[in-house]
Amino acid sequence: AQLVESGGGLVQVGGSLRLSCVASGRTRSTYAMGWFRQALGKEREFVATINWTGSMTYYADSVKSRFTISIDNRKNTVYLQMNSLKPEDTAVYYCNLLNYYNDPRPLTSWGQGTRVTVSS
Repeated sequence: AQLVESGGGLVQVGGSLRLSCVASGRTRSTYAMGWFRQALGKEREFVATINWTGSMTYYADSVKSRFTISIDNRKNTVYLQMNSLKPEDTAVYYCNLLNYYNDPRPLTSWGQGTRVTVSS
């Protein structure tokens, strides 16, 4: 499968952004999808996941109540609404396919990601 992320940019502290990720190629309805991020000098970390129907979600503690993941499975697209952004949210954000929403192990190659910069 191929993954294309978009929607990143520069935003001030407390602002909002909405990221999108389109999956194409070998996808199937039993996949889940997830968002991950990698800050400069740090390892990539899990942010949020969602099952294919959108009924189940799972968030990292650092983003709970601020970020919302959603999915449009007709478009093979997953979204990440990010509110109340903090400087520590600055990172390149990636999406990936997963086997289960509560198993954030990526299944395919990473896309190019989309950069989010939160300025204070």
